[in-house]
Amino acid sequence: MSSPSLTAAAASAPSVAWYRTITPVQWRVLAAAKLGWMLDAMDFMLYAMAIGQLRAYFSINDATAGLLGTVTLAMSAVGGIIFGFVADRLGRTRALMATILIFSLASLGAATSQTIIQLLMWRALLGIGMGGEWASGAVLVSETWPPEHRNKAISIMQSGWAIGYIFAAVLAGVFIDTLGLGREAWRWLFAFGAVPALFVLWVRRSVPEPAAWTERRASAGPRINPFKVIFGPTYRARTLTVVALNSAVQFGYWGIFFWLPGFLARPIAQGGAGMSVVGSIGWIIPLQIGAYLGYLTFGFLADRFGRSRTFIFFMVGAAIIVPIYGQMARNPLVLMLLGPVFGYLAHGYFSMFGGFIAEMFPTSVRATGQGTSYNLGRLAGAAAPYTIGALATIPGVGIGLAMATTSAFFLAAALIILALPDRSGQPLDA
Repeated sequence: MSSPSLTAAAASAPSVAWYRTITPVQWRVLAAAKLGWMLDAMDFMLYAMAIGQLRAYFSINDATAGLLGTVTLAMSAVGGIIFGFVADRLGRTRALMATILIFSLASLGAATSQTIIQLLMWRALLGIGMGGEWASGAVLVSETWPPEHRNKAISIMQSGWAIGYIFAAVLAGVFIDTLGLGREAWRWLFAFGAVPALFVLWVRRSVPEPAAWTERRASAGPRINPFKVIFGPTYRARTLTVVALNSAVQFGYWGIFFWLPGFLARPIAQGGAGMSVVGSIGWIIPLQIGAYLGYLTFGFLADRFGRSRTFIFFMVGAAIIVPIYGQMARNPLVLMLLGPVFGYLAHGYFSMFGGFIAEMFPTSVRATGQGTSYNLGRLAGAAAPYTIGALATIPGVGIGLAMATTSAFFLAAALIILALPDRSGQPLDA
């Protein structure tokens, strides 16, 4: 038992700010994962920003344009499953580098497309890199950072998506509206998406594999099939519940944000908000600033109020604000006022998943479990762009009302989370 004097001395000792306890290696790991996710978002969203020009260039309707988004998301699910397995076998950092190269070069390839089929194939390849990047990057951060700061680290990593989204919006405004490149401006936009490949050089030099993975690899016995583990008797129910949770969230998210740039830029007579690409950027950027703050603060709120409670708050908030935003988006003042709030509530919850899913599985199958459970949910969510696009073609519905139907999926996610354990702040299983 400690003496009263020792207890008093401990109580009076100055506390150290949490960020001062993080090592330089841990900061580099977080920077790599955040920048990788940021560049991933940029490359993915370039298509959504250029969708108006692509519809005209290839003479396609909303359903076909949405189908390309669905294919990209479906293949991102495949990429997440593949590279989760690769990250378990070959290393988290190696998998991260490979995925960045894939989505960068696929964006360059998309710039050369002469037919809609060619564009679809390049976007499918980009999806593989996109899904694999998150699976490897989130595990890399979760295994490297201290358990008590895992929520904060994943929030910081996830916030990179909002920055990438803003970059995509700005680049679209520059290449499509400002430079006067004509009806093929989208080619230059996609070609610029190859720039992230250069980032791999820094990752290779500066980011080591996490100790948890290297130690496990050194002491591992005969190789096991990780899919038999995560779908075996011990983890099957947990894996399928995480899949259901992700399915609801991903459908809700992509049903809104795949179509939002096109909705804002579309003429009012066609059910949109009547802005140009440049005009829509003026509303997308405040929205994504709200998203950035949502991503960034989720982990801090989770540490204060509990992770499941924080997630439910974001789900209910998103379900309420989505139909309001969709119906009132034609008023510039409303857009300006609601944009940051909409962005905050409709994005911040994603900061839960990186650490949350990592806590569900042991080190030997963690990346496979993370990549598979998250991305099977994304596979279900991949149906959203096509579904919302098809709903929008029904007379009297329009894209705004179709987007509002996603609220039901956010409410479903708020219920599903209650069936999963919350191990926030606890050490990961070996």
